[in-house]
Amino acid sequence: MSSFYALKPSSIYGTEFDFSQLKGKKVLLVNTASDCGYTGQYDDLEKIYQLHKDKLVVIGFPANDFKEQEKGSDEEIAQFCKKNYGVRFPLMKKGTVIKNEDQQAVFKWLTDASKNGWNDQPPVWNFSKYLVSEDGILLNYFAPSVSPTDKEIINAIENK
Repeated sequence: MSSFYALKPSSIYGTEFDFSQLKGKKVLLVNTASDCGYTGQYDDLEKIYQLHKDKLVVIGFPANDFKEQEKGSDEEIAQFCKKNYGVRFPLMKKGTVIKNEDQQAVFKWLTDASKNGWNDQPPVWNFSKYLVSEDGILLNYFAPSVSPTDKEIINAIENK
């Protein structure tokens, strides 16, 4: 296994985002897209981020891996998320989340059991969700159809 906290993706603004700063909080990582049937989940992601921000960080990973549903540049994506959904949770640089040679390092960790301890499930569509514990252990994978405010996700966030 490799450490979740060793990951350092680039934020949507081009600065390094060091996951070691997330120790002690749960982290919900979501691959996102601005032109998807699930795009409205940005609103619920922001709601749970604000409601649980003392113990949870939500991080969005824009990707254009499913039917050209994220065509914008990083700057356009950031503006879209802020203007339409009031997103204040961190967004990372647009990249690839599906398994191939260009897959972002964070998603290589999330989708490789030899790195995270148990999960090989890649995102099946936009708004797939992965929950990591306060100790950097991958706890759950949630399908895109599971709302961020679903009882299953809220219980996983609130349980130690």
